[in-house]
Amino acid sequence: MAYYLITKWFGTFLCDETGIQKEILFPKQEKEIVRRLQEIENNAILAEEKKIVKNTPIIVYERRLQQLGTYDPEASIFKTLKIIPQEYGFPQDLLHKTSLLLAQERVNMQLQSEDLQIIQMVNALDDLIQTANLLTERVSSWSLLPTSKKKLKPFEKTISAVNDEMKRLQDQIEHDMITIAPNTSKIIGPLIGARLIALAGGMHQMAMMPASTIQILGAEKALFRFKKEGGRPPKHGVIFQHSLINCAPKTERGKIARLLAIKISTAIKADVFTKRNIADGLQLEIDTRLQEIRKK
Repeated sequence: MAYYLITKWFGTFLCDETGIQKEILFPKQEKEIVRRLQEIENNAILAEEKKIVKNTPIIVYERRLQQLGTYDPEASIFKTLKIIPQEYGFPQDLLHKTSLLLAQERVNMQLQSEDLQIIQMVNALDDLIQTANLLTERVSSWSLLPTSKKKLKPFEKTISAVNDEMKRLQDQIEHDMITIAPNTSKIIGPLIGARLIALAGGMHQMAMMPASTIQILGAEKALFRFKKEGGRPPKHGVIFQHSLINCAPKTERGKIARLLAIKISTAIKADVFTKRNIADGLQLEIDTRLQEIRKK
């Protein structure tokens, strides 16, 4: 006889074709339910799930539960079996309060996320760069006309202030990146690393990307043009700013971009998941591979 594991917001259930055979209900406290739902969102297996299936071959419908049994989301029981919370003493009002608390926890985590602060700083830096360029262009055009320095001085002071703020912001980005993404910062540089994180939408999102996607982050327009019109696909995005790529012969840039993207992919995974310091080993691998590329 086949057994199936079904987890709801209020408990986990072991079932067969005839119905529910065993259940473990969660505590009826909002915070306890939220904690378990957060674990599920992080693809963790709950202690209750491990306990209820102990020594029992099961079929599961969630990928996160594959370690516990056979993954078969198309099994009909997952669609037909109704498990009603009220029948187990969990009212709709408790679900409502739990949902509100879970949403608040998500917002708090997002607001406190350090990589989101990095993204805001990168966006602010881009705004300052654009402002500085516009003002510099305006002063340059204006200075071609006969005019007094008195009229230009306020704009020159503004440009100087913007440049000072750009430097302060760059220093802050470098400091924060070395703290939250030390491996990535060492491999590609903190400023380029921060820009990659901003383009990816966050460190976790970047850690889940394949190296080939990291390689062309920032080249979305060129990629769209390639898909629409054909021609050559882009070989690199913002990682081109790294001296190993932009100072290399054109024939080597694609290979070096792939090499760096692979190592960046490994580095960001370590920064997000394991927190291990692997930058020195990755840098050694980069140096060895660079020698091979240059010999060819």
